[in-house]
This record gives sequence, C-alpha cells and structure tokens, in this order.
Amino acid sequence: MLSSGSSKIRLTRLFSLISTLLLGLAALTHASEDDLRPNVVVILVDDAGLTDFAPFGGEAQMPNIQTLADRGSKFSNYHTSPLCAPSRAMLLTGIDNHRTGIATIPEVLSENQVDQPGYSMFFEPGVRTLADRLKAAGYGTYMTGKWHLGGREQDLPNGHGFDRSFALDASGADNWEQKPYMGYYDFAPWYEDGKPADLPEDFYSSKFIVDRMISYLDSDQQSEQRQPFFSYLAFQAIHIPVQAPREITDRYNGVYDQGWHKLRESRQQRAIELGLIPADAPLAEMPANSQDWESLSAEDKALYARAMQVQAAMLESMDTHIGRFLEYLKVRGELDNTLFIVTSDNGPEPSYPLAVSGMQQWMRLNGYNHSIDNLGEKGSMVAIGPEWANASASPLNMFKFYAAEGGIRVPLIIAGPAIAQQTWQPAMTMVTDITPTVLDYLEISDQQANAVAITGRSMMPLLEGSASAIYGDDEAIGMEVSGNSALIKGDYKLTRNTPPHGDNIWRLYNLAVDPGESHDLRAQQPQRYNQMMADYSLYETEFGVIPPAEDFDYIAQTRSNAIEKILQRNWLRLAMTAVIVLLLIGLIIRYVYRRQQAQR
Repeated sequence: MLSSGSSKIRLTRLFSLISTLLLGLAALTHASEDDLRPNVVVILVDDAGLTDFAPFGGEAQMPNIQTLADRGSKFSNYHTSPLCAPSRAMLLTGIDNHRTGIATIPEVLSENQVDQPGYSMFFEPGVRTLADRLKAAGYGTYMTGKWHLGGREQDLPNGHGFDRSFALDASGADNWEQKPYMGYYDFAPWYEDGKPADLPEDFYSSKFIVDRMISYLDSDQQSEQRQPFFSYLAFQAIHIPVQAPREITDRYNGVYDQGWHKLRESRQQRAIELGLIPADAPLAEMPANSQDWESLSAEDKALYARAMQVQAAMLESMDTHIGRFLEYLKVRGELDNTLFIVTSDNGPEPSYPLAVSGMQQWMRLNGYNHSIDNLGEKGSMVAIGPEWANASASPLNMFKFYAAEGGIRVPLIIAGPAIAQQTWQPAMTMVTDITPTVLDYLEISDQQANAVAITGRSMMPLLEGSASAIYGDDEAIGMEVSGNSALIKGDYKLTRNTPPHGDNIWRLYNLAVDPGESHDLRAQQPQRYNQMMADYSLYETEFGVIPPAEDFDYIAQTRSNAIEKILQRNWLRLAMTAVIVLLLIGLIIRYVYRRQQAQR
C-alpha cells in the first residue's frame, strides 16, 4: 500500500504527463497553453561542513534554508567528493568524476595525470549535463555563480545546455571585487553566456548571483507561454576568501570566543539532539599537528574567532539573498511548483593561505590584508584554517580534500511539490544520484546514442517512501580524487588519505556506529578489509583512476602548479628582465675593468 506522500507524487506525475500531452496537442493546433511542469532549483554552497547549516546544527542564522528543510527531506548520510570541481561535475551529470573528464581540479593536477583520459579538466565527449537534458525536454536553463569546469569557450555553461549564464571559471575569487584570491590566477575569470564579463561596482557575490538569476528569469517571463525552468545557483559562500558585511559579522560577537575544541563538542551535542548522528557516536580526534586553542596568543585568538564570525555571517548573508529569490518565486506564483535541492560541494576548507610562503607578498601586490579591523570586508583575506574546519565538520573526521567523512559527508535538503517531510533520511546516497533523481521526478527520459551512461541512481524511492535504500549492503560504491579514496559497502567504509593531514594508510570503519572514523577495524575484520580492498581495485580499473605519486601533498602540488602558471604567464617579462639584468652586470664589469686598467 502506497503512503499518502507516494500517492501525491503519483498524482503529480500523472498531472505532469497529462500537461505534457496537452502541450503537444496545443502545438499541433497552434494554440497557446502553459507548460505546468515543476521548476527545478539547485542551490550549491561552497565548502560547507555537515553541521554548518542551521538545520544541521550550525550557529549561522539561516531561516530560509531552514524553511526548505522543514518542508522537505533532510539527508543525514549523503556523500559527495572531497573537492569542488569533481563534485560539481558529478552533480550536474550523474556520472563518476573520472568519466566526466573532471577527475580532480587543475590546481592539484599531478604530472602523471596531465592529458590522460578522465583528467582533461573539461567535460569530455558524450558527457551530458542536467541542463542539456532539461533543455531538450523544453525547460529554460540558467546558471549563475561558480563553474570551474573548463575555461575554453566550448567548456563554459553555454556549451553545456544553459540558455543564460554568468559564471566564474575558477576555484574561487574575491567576493567584493573582480580579482583573484591566489597566485594560480592572474585575474578573476567571469563570463556571461561564454564571453568575458565585468562585475558591477556594487558587487557582492551572494547578492549578485541572485540578482542575475532573477534578471534571467524576468527575461524568460516576457513570453506569453509559461516555460518551466532549471536554475543552478552556485554560491561562492563560504569558499576562501571568507567575506561578509561587517554589520552581519558583528551579530556573532562572542559566539566563537571559546575556540574550536568547545565548538567541536557543542556541534556534536547538537547533532545528537537533532538525531543527525547516533547518541553514542564518538567524537573524531583532531587531526595531527593541530594547534591547541589555549596555546594561542590573545591577538591570534581574536583573529581566529573573528574569522569564524565572518564565515557564519557569510552563510547568513547567502541565506538572506536566497530568501529574496524565494520571495521572487512566490510573487511570480512559482514557489509552490518548484523542486529545491540544497547542498554543499564538499566539506569545510582547511587551507590557510596566510601561512604559505610568499603569500604575504602576493597579498600586498593584490590589495589584500589580514587585519582584524576590517576582517571579512573589502580588501581582506580570510580563511578559517584546519582547526575550525575540523570543528565545522564535527563530529566527523577531517575536512575538504580528504575522503574522510568530514570531507565527503555534507548536508542535503530536497523540498518541493509532493516531496514528503522527513526529519532525517538515513539512507546512503551520492552526489551522482541528484541528476537521475531530478529526471525521475520529472519523468524525463533522455537517451542519446554515444552518451556516457549515468552512474548514479534515483532517490525517488526514498522520497516517496517506497524503499529504505537505493544501494544494497553488498554493493560497493567507490570514489577517488587525487589519491584520497573511499569505498562504501553497506555500513562499512574503506578509506585512504594523502599527506599532509593523511598518511596514505588504508583503514576500515563501521559508519553506522562510528561516523567519526575513530576505531579502525582492519585487525578485527581482515576478511572484510581484504574483500573491500579488492572491490576498490576493481573500481580503480573500471573507472580509470590514475593515482598521483606516493609522496603527493596537495599543498605542495598547488604551490608547484601556481609557480608554473605564473612563469607561463610572465615568461616574456621575466626573460626581458633577465636580459636587462645581464646587460647591467656586463656594463658594471666593463666599467670596473676599465677603471682598473686606467689606474695601472
């Protein structure tokens, strides 16, 4: 017997089918009829940990995302990849990152991976996006925000199914101005509909991303006939540099003054109270070489606490602008006929560029400072660092870049017409499941010859209550990005993480009782460990994984790639400088030689 939620979904699907048939008849008779199928809005947050969202226990005020969470389903066991571009590729295609061409990100691409299949750093032939599929089904398709999926003209959103787009093709950029945030980039590459674009004077990333999406939908509304739309809002919040208006940051004065140890404990307790994790789940250990809060100077404590305030303010500001978007849809009469998917691309960002050699000089050259007087405001460079990042993922282990749960288990909220409210949906789900879920929800079948097959699965059985799982306990689900690897099979997880925070050692955990990955089960369960190692080896072979060298370190690789980029961009200038320096040295030598000859 179907649940009431399931019955509503079936009725909605039947209504959509009838609407589609009527639209076809209208086209044949030259009549004008509205297409009443639901809209789809995907809201992607950058670098938010499992407990960063307010509905998942975070401190930031996020009433609009809270409303969506209360209306729909919250997923407590949803996994993504540990890095942004692979996650975005999988979200938009439903395909494993190694088959999309975005196996990792350009910033950490190692020498042995360059130009290899799956590592082109752009969507490879046959990879179709959700926008491609929805556009073919008659949807208007729009994208604003971070892209980071290839910078050639054919790689930008307009080349992958989006009718209109304003996209940043970089891992990040400043949120107040059009400028880069690291030496890997010499400018902030924004494009509108595939062409280089400039930002407005009053730019703030979260505001602009919503403003431009509304302008695209307003243009779409000029048509006499309703067309359903797909909106992809890819926020820069809360990627480095973490930036937010001062008046919002000040609302969090004192909230983080007790430090990351206390925050880890309070986040764990709230997660237990909310039912997000089991009551007896242990708290993950702090990563090796973490700073102790009490050992910091008063000045450093103030800077670190303020940085975390800015992060909370950036989340609140983003939520405020999401609220403007929801209000726009309400006024337009579309809010109740829109499917919302809200999630994060990976876990919290641990990088602390302020401590990287040469970064202070680069900041001075590019108009950045790290002063508590304007932390988070225009001209400031802010990052929370590994200790706060670990707290942002609490009670999970580690953070972004790593296949530990803190890097890959993130919030997911799905709400919309006929989506039943579920306090927590505990089934194991993957980022590759989002595209097939949307297609299933809309009853769209997009089969094309030579297209790369979707590897994810529809979550509709979970959303309609007809199943408690979409993956069997005996099915192995693998993932890998730059040597950080995981394989989940039922309740168990096999994982390996690279330096500097990992040690390249494979470990086995039971996530059902130990989501924080505190107790390695290799010695107790060698048979399971060996079988899952064999499963992972099969995954590597099937999906064309090319691991980096054994000594791979993402921080060192990023620095090396950035230096190479700088040299490539400035080789002529450097060569001319070298020639001038050599000429000057020659002239000096000649002058000294002549003086010596004259004195003899």
